Amino acid sequence: MNISDVSIFLVIASSGSLSRAARQLGISNVMVSRRLSALEKKLAARLFHRTTRSLSLTAEGEAFLPYARSLLEITEAAEAALTPAAGATGTLRVTAPVVFGQSHINPFIPELLKQHPAMRVDLVFTDSIVDLVSQGMDLAIRVAPMKSSGLVARKLADNPRLLCAAPQYLERHGIPRSLEELKSHECLILHGMEFWPFKKGVNLHPLRMSGRLYTSSLDTILTATLNGLGIALMTYWDVRQQLVEGSLVEIQLEDASLEELAIWAVFPTRLFMPARVSVFLKQLEITLNSRNS
Repeated sequence: MNISDVSIFLVIASSGSLSRAARQLGISNVMVSRRLSALEKKLAARLFHRTTRSLSLTAEGEAFLPYARSLLEITEAAEAALTPAAGATGTLRVTAPVVFGQSHINPFIPELLKQHPAMRVDLVFTDSIVDLVSQGMDLAIRVAPMKSSGLVARKLADNPRLLCAAPQYLERHGIPRSLEELKSHECLILHGMEFWPFKKGVNLHPLRMSGRLYTSSLDTILTATLNGLGIALMTYWDVRQQLVEGSLVEIQLEDASLEELAIWAVFPTRLFMPARVSVFLKQLEITLNSRNS
């Protein structure tokens, strides 16, 4: 089996189009189609349903997908073992929450690419949970509570939830010191987080909050908070810089605390970790450790 054909198959599967795959690979549409046909002939199976307007994996293509990734990973591992000086290669595909990615990942990417000229980076910043396997991601950075799954997770740093507001908001409305006082304040609500996860002792005590601003964007919440529009529920690493600068102030209640979170690196189930993933995580951990010191 030609490993280059397997690699082209994976690009087609992740891009969802022969023409997009051709542009990404820098080759012609005809060549992409020809290499796919060669792989299908070798496997004696049709891997994609193809029409003039759409392309989707067949049942055989879905079944072959994890094996194709394993084949490519094993090949890359063998090449890396034999040529360690080559450094990280290939396209690193990472997904992360928007605010976290912009604040803590974007700044080190230029230097990472300078250090590893054979490496490419494809960043997907979204506050939605991305399916790593179906989207062909190398890893995800997540701050949501980890649930049981077939994925592999590694904790990178603690990331406690906290309440915060701009100094000008607190000067106008006062600082809430209890859950009862908090309920009378203007709260900024992220879709799906209308109940804020407070704890009293060891027991979870979710409290439904309300306000005039509801949004699906954490970035919008952050901007509104900085502009003094209300109190926000954030996580430490989303507002660390603003807390240091004093543009936001942490609010601590006397009768309740908040659920603890962490930053996780999440991987598909893999036989090994490609060098491109290792160098990315090393730089991210350096960034988090330096900013937490």
